[in-house]
Amino acid sequence: MSLAHDDLWPRAGGWPSFVVGERADAAILGVPTWRTSLSPTGAHATPTAIREALARYSPTLMGPPIVDLDAALRIVDAGDVIEPDGDAGIERTVARVSELAAGTDLVIALGGDNSLTYPVARGAGANGLITIDAHFDLRDGVSNGSPVRRLVEDAPVDERIDPTRIVQIGIADYANSAAYAQRAADWGIRVITLDELRRRGIEDVADEAHEIAGGAASARIHLDVDVDAADRSAVPGCPASVPGGLAAFELRALVRSLASGTGVVSADIAEVDATADAPDGRTVRLAALCVLELLAGLAGR
Repeated sequence: MSLAHDDLWPRAGGWPSFVVGERADAAILGVPTWRTSLSPTGAHATPTAIREALARYSPTLMGPPIVDLDAALRIVDAGDVIEPDGDAGIERTVARVSELAAGTDLVIALGGDNSLTYPVARGAGANGLITIDAHFDLRDGVSNGSPVRRLVEDAPVDERIDPTRIVQIGIADYANSAAYAQRAADWGIRVITLDELRRRGIEDVADEAHEIAGGAASARIHLDVDVDAADRSAVPGCPASVPGGLAAFELRALVRSLASGTGVVSADIAEVDATADAPDGRTVRLAALCVLELLAGLAGR
């Protein structure tokens, strides 16, 4: 269905292509990982679907003051990493993100399943990690359930993240095992469950997350936005989403608050299967709004 045109109502997305050597505030990069997913997925179709969904929204914050993100920020689109899965794909992703991070304040990677977190955080030179996720992602092996463990244990030694600088927000009951919960505790990962988040509130939790993941003035934090932290009714296109998760407005507010931290240099949108979405496209639309919330957080710094 074609969208109406109005010169006074510009649409989000459609940003200019990235040019090597050019400075930008934010860069969008598709990283369509999917081959190692623990559940069948069409997540490789998601970067294109998110870009299409962005056009349903304007880049305008109501404030006050009113902010046009396209006027406040220079945003570029760096296309997609081709075949980002496997060892060669991981290295291509690391190299591409590193190139973008050298000239931008925030790299936003559009997944893809959660395995993209591993190469994107490495490419951005992250030394701190915040995840919004119902799951720990501390599994053994190589899959969409292992990126946090891999950043601690599998990355080259000088690229590994100290687990005491990892904060995991939204960890849900009945979505994890006792063994992986114990692994997180043994490693010193700060776990903020869904119940604790709701009890304390978004701003309080975000402040703590920035402090722990930041750790120092030289902080480079990667923010993993696993959309399956949201309630399943809001994200039917997330294979592992759980009934009772975050409301869409809670996820959006949390993303914006976390992205406002000056140490956040990269982020990913993960675990959305555009091919399994509801007919109204609600999961992909929420993922697109999370992209805009990341940009809003950046603009508000």
